[in-house]
Amino acid sequence: MINIPHIGVIADDLTGATTTGVLLARSGAKTAVFFNEEAAKTNSNLSSLDAILISSNSRALPQDEAYEKVSEAIKALQSMNVSFFSKRIDTTMRGGIGVEIDAMLDYMDEETVAIVVPAMPQSKRILVGGYSIIDSVALVDTPVAQDVRTPVLENYIPKLLDGQSRRKIGSVTLENILSGKTEIKKALKMARHSGADIIVVDAVTLDHIELIAKACLELKWNILAVDPGPFTSKLAFCRKLIHEEKDNIPVETADESGKFVLIAAGSASPVTKRQMEVLCQDNRHKRVSIDPIALIDGGNIALKEVDITLEHVKSIFKNENPRAILLETALHGELLDLDFEDKKRGYASGMSANRINAGLGNIVARIIEALGRDKIAGIYTTGGDTMVNVCYQLEVECIEVIDYVIPQTDVCRMLGKYQGLPIIGKGGLTGNESIVLDIVDRLFKEASRKNK
Repeated sequence: MINIPHIGVIADDLTGATTTGVLLARSGAKTAVFFNEEAAKTNSNLSSLDAILISSNSRALPQDEAYEKVSEAIKALQSMNVSFFSKRIDTTMRGGIGVEIDAMLDYMDEETVAIVVPAMPQSKRILVGGYSIIDSVALVDTPVAQDVRTPVLENYIPKLLDGQSRRKIGSVTLENILSGKTEIKKALKMARHSGADIIVVDAVTLDHIELIAKACLELKWNILAVDPGPFTSKLAFCRKLIHEEKDNIPVETADESGKFVLIAAGSASPVTKRQMEVLCQDNRHKRVSIDPIALIDGGNIALKEVDITLEHVKSIFKNENPRAILLETALHGELLDLDFEDKKRGYASGMSANRINAGLGNIVARIIEALGRDKIAGIYTTGGDTMVNVCYQLEVECIEVIDYVIPQTDVCRMLGKYQGLPIIGKGGLTGNESIVLDIVDRLFKEASRKNK
């Protein structure tokens, strides 16, 4: 296996980074995810890593700030002598993807071409005729189109990118893909000849994505892979940097007596709400609702809510022997308009959401501190910002990526203060109704993993 970090990936949020990282980890690459470029540059174990992923946490930022964040990240990766670069994008195309591609290309060889393959067939995300389809539904007709912070209002991806990037956009259609590798190469060269620096490529299956990877490598181009993870993984496989993907599941399950899974739900999506309803149908799984307004207000009001929540959890643990405890702020009552809450208080945009997530992170840290690390089988977070805040409060140095429960539901271990503590992150729109039951089961298995 490689002994220097050949693969460098920049993601716009933490759960996105783990989603790509886990595909590499399941294929034999020692993979770590860092919260920013400084954490990556100062890590003492870089030489043991095959792949480095950095979260720029830029998805909801204004374009100029996102550009700066990604620029700093690629400069950091270049200083580590990374050979192959990827820009991880959201499967639902949220954020300023075009400007972030520009930020990377501006610091790469001028002959570099960005190959954009938005498909992730494992999660029923495909691209046909340049149009994004999510589980048989047009992207703009899915809940993500109404995302409060990063709505997506354009379904034709070349047009979406054209509105975000200063570079010319080309495309390769499914007709070319179905015609085989020779036709793919021909279509890529035509797009490049027309002046395109960014080429959007259709794909429906993983076989299509592997074919695209082989075509790109045979062209011997300098490539920036832009994708949710599968294209990056297939490129690495075709370069013989990784092996075939396989499961990495511990054989044993930890003794559940006196332990519980701690769940921090920061996502307000209807999908998450239903998943947590199914979770709580089992009376071993206890729900603790937190007042989001108190966390938004901050100061002593927020501290009081944190204290109340901590005492509630301690009481549950003492009296009811829970298997899982769910901490949630957005799954009860009416859904808050966070933009309105910002404006009402004179906050900068996004501050209410940040305060809620910071509060959740603080509560998780206080619970582990009060009850002891040995009482926690693992942590499950839903929502990228929630995972970031939980990790920050727990003084996590970086995350080692291990496996997934299902694609986009990633199994990791913390490195730092709580060395080896299992954590699973999941996007708010991923998984069936019973997925959280599977996650709880998996965390008890991960608690038995050796060499923690």
